[in-house]
Amino acid sequence: MARHKVEICGLDTSRLPVLSNEEMRSLFVRLQTNKEMDAREKLVNGNLRLVLSVIQRFHNRGELVDDLFQVGCIGLLKSIDNFDLSHNVRFSTYAVPMVIGEIRRYLRDNNQIRVSRSMRDIAYKALQARDQLTNLYQREPSIAEIATHLEIPQEEVVLALDAIQDPVSLFEPVYQDGGDPIFVMDQVGDERHRDVAWIEQIALRDALERLNERERMILLMRFYDGKTQTEVADEIGISQAQVSRLEKTAIAQMKKWM
Repeated sequence: MARHKVEICGLDTSRLPVLSNEEMRSLFVRLQTNKEMDAREKLVNGNLRLVLSVIQRFHNRGELVDDLFQVGCIGLLKSIDNFDLSHNVRFSTYAVPMVIGEIRRYLRDNNQIRVSRSMRDIAYKALQARDQLTNLYQREPSIAEIATHLEIPQEEVVLALDAIQDPVSLFEPVYQDGGDPIFVMDQVGDERHRDVAWIEQIALRDALERLNERERMILLMRFYDGKTQTEVADEIGISQAQVSRLEKTAIAQMKKWM
């Protein structure tokens, strides 16, 4: 089978090693017990695929893949240096949020939307506290727990975290299942202030006024009053077949006019 070569930062990603859980644990024991730096290097090389999998989430941000990979590697190094074997969790469970957090911080620092230094400092402290509490509690901490840990009001934590959220393009796809994608803008339309709907209402009213009185009466009774063709026929004194024919003719004319 042919091997597909993809290089990022000069690395041939197809040659990156994969470590088993036993190998990972052994290397962490060597690193944390004996401070063996070659074990740290092997842990880094053995988890670069994890960084690659994470940066795929940010492929549509307009950033160079090499830059995101290098930033992700910083998050990986922090994860390796701070991982605690005694918590008995998989390294990937601990490392992925750390790598994602590092990339998000990079994207925020390079964002064109400026946030005050004090607000950004609170947000970063909150993110660090969240990572620490997640590692401690083995679950996502609440805003109240983060605020208590930092000894600041909950409102400041919420405002700071909201301030550094990445802006989302209205044309960013949120769902695609083989057909046309659904974009963010498709989900945030304001039904109360749609120019298209307003224009359609004007066109509909104009076309309706161009019908003769009986055709207009039939359509109003059918589609505004919700009456059946039989009920309309009984009320205006014609057959149901005539109502059906007049209705179809009137709709065809309105479509042509609109």
